[in-house]
Amino acid sequence: MTPLLDSHCHLTGYSDPVAVLRQATDASVDVVAVTEDPGEYRLLRTRLGRRPGVHAALGMHPLRARDFAPADLARFLRMPPEATWIGEIGLDYSPTGRKTRRAQLRVFETVLADPRARALPMTVHSRGAEEDTISRLAQASAAAAILHWYTGPLALVDEALAAGLWFSINPAMTASAKGRTLIDAVPADRILLETDGPFARQGRRPARPADLPASPPSGLSLPNTPPASSTTTSCASCKSADATRLAAQADAPVSPHANAHRTRSLLTKDDQT
Repeated sequence: MTPLLDSHCHLTGYSDPVAVLRQATDASVDVVAVTEDPGEYRLLRTRLGRRPGVHAALGMHPLRARDFAPADLARFLRMPPEATWIGEIGLDYSPTGRKTRRAQLRVFETVLADPRARALPMTVHSRGAEEDTISRLAQASAAAAILHWYTGPLALVDEALAAGLWFSINPAMTASAKGRTLIDAVPADRILLETDGPFARQGRRPARPADLPASPPSGLSLPNTPPASSTTTSCASCKSADATRLAAQADAPVSPHANAHRTRSLLTKDDQT
């Protein structure tokens, strides 16, 4: 069976990442392991080696922006040729990140100005900064930018779709009315799955990639759910590390159709963090 894809997981946040990956493999789920800075990315790549089914993503997390020196940005900009994914990057104007807005913009704009980085699939943080995030991604013509755990105004969804952006949906989002409304508003073929584990939770424990194929919570009704038997389980262009290089597929950067259809029937509820 071709695996599903967890497009946003903080693998280094688990106490036993190897066990998490083993469970994901058993559940036929590939993992995009996001990082927060180039040092974490390099260490993760070294630890993963050539392990199949997991893609280390090169990140510059917005809430770390104040700590990034010019040398950190320079180090990031040397690494896109060896990367297959970019993330976590983006902007955060929530109360936690509002004071570092200027530093965040400097980092985000520097990343998006690099043609090697914006040619790769990227998983993007946008909390409280949705308008600026979407406008800058649109201006950069990012090949495959995915808005991770979008919680912004629904009025911006059409603008994001017009810019060619994607949305990744996690189990926690099905627990809220706003999350379900977003799922209904986004075309199925512009949706990817994620967990945001271990920060999102599955019941009383951290969410794991292996949770994605689970049954939906009782009573959850999402419209236009295709019968499980009529859908496949593949994220077609995410079946291999080479296939995540999506620069040549800018018009259809990810092809997550099966993931998208299954999103409406597979996600389980959780609490948003």
